[in-house]
Amino acid sequence: MIVRLALYKAPGGSYDRAIRAWTRSPYSHCELVLPDGRFVSSSPRDGGVRAKVIEPDPAVWDFLPLPWIQPAHVEQLLKQEAGAGYDWLGILGSQILPAGIQSRSRWFCSEFCARLLKLEQPQRYSPGQLAETIQWAHGVLRTTS
Repeated sequence: MIVRLALYKAPGGSYDRAIRAWTRSPYSHCELVLPDGRFVSSSPRDGGVRAKVIEPDPAVWDFLPLPWIQPAHVEQLLKQEAGAGYDWLGILGSQILPAGIQSRSRWFCSEFCARLLKLEQPQRYSPGQLAETIQWAHGVLRTTS
């Protein structure tokens, strides 16, 4: 199996609705999914960077395959950053205000995923922008499982 990008599309709460409205995207959160089924990202619900098993429900998530990403690279970034807090400053300084301000020791979800994908200025990506970039640059099609 390969690493996938999981994009959260379920209704969620007010935080999810606010992100979708602000970014004009169907997605409010993203995760990297390892072949063993663990979802890896930075989550405000979980306090920051972590790995956990999440049900890959196609009613909740869209998936983009990332065949060029090695699971070992995800594991390496996870090991390096596990427990790092959620980057609320980055959400404010890079997503709400286009100032490019972010924490050097904290992450938000799409910033973490974009960093792993080696995208320049990873703090500039929302979940929707990340999905669009991958689909455009790599011709990847969205899947539901």
